[in-house]
Amino acid sequence: MPPMAASLRSPPPVPAAAAAFRRSRAAVVVCASSSSSSSSSSPSTVSSAPKARFVARRSESTSVQQLARPLAEYMGLPASQYSVLDAERIERVDESTFRCYVYRFRFFALEVCPVLLVRVDEEPNGCCIRLLSCKLEGSPLVEAQNDKFSASMVNRVFCNNNSDDSTLQQLTSDATIEVAIDIPFPFQALPVEAIESSGRQVLEQLLRVMLPRFLKQLDKDYQAWASGDSSRKPLGTGEI
Repeated sequence: MPPMAASLRSPPPVPAAAAAFRRSRAAVVVCASSSSSSSSSSPSTVSSAPKARFVARRSESTSVQQLARPLAEYMGLPASQYSVLDAERIERVDESTFRCYVYRFRFFALEVCPVLLVRVDEEPNGCCIRLLSCKLEGSPLVEAQNDKFSASMVNRVFCNNNSDDSTLQQLTSDATIEVAIDIPFPFQALPVEAIESSGRQVLEQLLRVMLPRFLKQLDKDYQAWASGDSSRKPLGTGEI
């Protein structure tokens, strides 16, 4: 079943980008919980550079037409039965861990492509996708930030029935991302507030684009699963 949208390089051969979740039940909009806070990267030395912190939260829901096999059963599949929702952006590392290639996006004059390692944990009526690590790909200046930032993310994906119509179920993705960085020297002349505002807007835009896309893929995969398709064929094409 069950990672977030800009344009991204094609990952390695087989699996790709990390939306291979609950047989599509948790696809990638990747996430890590603040409580079990996993850092995408921890600065190895204490830096005197000014810091900036970006936080974005978003929840998206969609109505899913329930078939003979219930959505709750689909959402309860073990991680070992997850399908790669989008083989262009997700690759399986092991039964519950996936590597996600996030879309490229621009931050000021820089083009950034985050590569996320996420773990999917089962929860009642769904799952939680937690960020284990994050690596930035891009220009030398971008990649130099890999030891100067930390990130956490959590994306909870669950279903419930809030409708009088028993054939309709609500599928929800609730994600939070937090990033803390040492501000690179070329940008230190800018007000911290301006950098934080821009960073927050970038994260919010990623969630705004990726969550609906993720839920759409999840719904499509559920329909295939509920109709008896056991091929685990990835349904995503890497497009926004």
